[in-house]
Amino acid sequence: MQPDHVRIFDTTLRDGEQSPGATMTSSEKLEVAKTLSRLGVDIIEAGFAAASPDDLRAVKTIAEAVGVTGVEGRTSSEPPTICSLARAHKPDIEKAAEAVAPAKHGRIHTFLATSPIHREHKLRMSRDQVLAKIGEMVAYARSFCDDVEFSPEDAGRTEMDFLYEALQAAIEAGARTLNIPDTVGYTIPEEFGGRIALLRENVPGIEKAVISVHCHNDLGLAVANSLSAVQHGARQVEVAINGIGERAGNASLEEVVMALHVRRDLYSIETKVDTTQLTRASRLVSKVTGMVVQPNKAIVGANAFAHEAGIHQDGMLKHEETYEIMRPETVGAGQTQLVLGKHSGRHAFANRLVELGYPISGDGLDKAFARFKKLADKKKLITDADVLALVSDELYQPEEFWRLDAIQVGCGTGMPTATVRLTGPDGASQTAAEVGTGPVDAVYKAIQSLVHVPATLIEYTVQSVTEGIDALGEVSVRVAPDEQSDAEPDKINPQYAHSRARVYHGHGAHTDVIVASAKAYLAAINRILAIREAKQPESKAAGSAA
Repeated sequence: MQPDHVRIFDTTLRDGEQSPGATMTSSEKLEVAKTLSRLGVDIIEAGFAAASPDDLRAVKTIAEAVGVTGVEGRTSSEPPTICSLARAHKPDIEKAAEAVAPAKHGRIHTFLATSPIHREHKLRMSRDQVLAKIGEMVAYARSFCDDVEFSPEDAGRTEMDFLYEALQAAIEAGARTLNIPDTVGYTIPEEFGGRIALLRENVPGIEKAVISVHCHNDLGLAVANSLSAVQHGARQVEVAINGIGERAGNASLEEVVMALHVRRDLYSIETKVDTTQLTRASRLVSKVTGMVVQPNKAIVGANAFAHEAGIHQDGMLKHEETYEIMRPETVGAGQTQLVLGKHSGRHAFANRLVELGYPISGDGLDKAFARFKKLADKKKLITDADVLALVSDELYQPEEFWRLDAIQVGCGTGMPTATVRLTGPDGASQTAAEVGTGPVDAVYKAIQSLVHVPATLIEYTVQSVTEGIDALGEVSVRVAPDEQSDAEPDKINPQYAHSRARVYHGHGAHTDVIVASAKAYLAAINRILAIREAKQPESKAAGSAA
């Protein structure tokens, strides 16, 4: 059953969202899912439906909106497969089946740990018990869905003879995809690829299934391990945009895809991904998760196609291939700059948004164009980077429970002060003034005195979108609510709920970095309130049931 291409299984919305602070709202998840569909991924792991009623709704919404007919701009006429993760427990599998049911192609992805350390310390199960559980739960999943994927968690540290037995049990129970996860990023490429080769040689019936791999990046080898697995017969790779995920993250989608694309001579097999959309997908995920892409990140980093060394510049001027193994336009990172200004019209602005991969219309376009005009009054020249920052700031903000109306700061060697006026959920304006250690601290204290959502600022970053003294400034923050009630169980291991509290991100862009800072902090507060609002129906329902 090995296909003639490498299937791309994207887990940005599941494993990626488990990154501390990367929590997305339902609308953000849907927008990312649509982008993944346009990108051409084969399977979207939309979430872990059993984690909460809100997660189940999110997966189901994606199955309905993306998994029935696909989305405009997808190169394939077939929509992507929509998948939900499920532990090897009947209630989890039932929730997963319910969530993916609306999709034309639905998949249940169930897993059970197989390594000695997991069997002994986490599961407290014998080999025979694990094998019996695998067969029972895969068969149960097949009773709901024809497409079932099984993962032996921590396969990288599982004895090979037992791994053979576990996979054989899954095949006999009806699994169509066998995923080999290097759950803790322990293996090295030669070793991991060798494991795939041994599985193909020693597991009866494995030719009936697609071999998949899910590699973590704890040793920085996730992409290398994934590519080694492809060389040895794996035909599905589980990845995430920008490589986000638990701990050090997952194999990066853009790096795996472009390695297979650039080195077709070596692999002789490709993906169905539209590489020209990689940069846009990367930027979107960075915005909605608040996880900034490092400048030297391969494929999609700001410096990926930058050349500063004189020798490199000389070579590039003589022939591009001297120092570039791929062209920036191949990954959607074209350097063409359209100069927009205050005299530019709505049509030109809308046309440029389409070219940049943001086809906005109606009320959304009106709002974005109004913000563009305000920016144009402050900047002489507006570049693509400015437009992207402006539109992203408009589109990917959470619901506004509190809105920034006005801000005034005083700073220097004396006492930094800030006066802030906000519009609250009831539509009324409120004003507060505070003193801080600096202007940003004073602004945040003033906001806190109005919104009454105690939170600790964990991270604050500011960067210039473009060059020049009038550059647009982008601010990203991460905050943790002070109430312990916001602690969230680990989505795969709920027994570890006490180990981590939720972290929320916020993003803001403005020519004044103090205003951008206020917008970013307020966005994080609004995100906290939005998540709480989504949970209230669940709490009320639980109370009624009791």
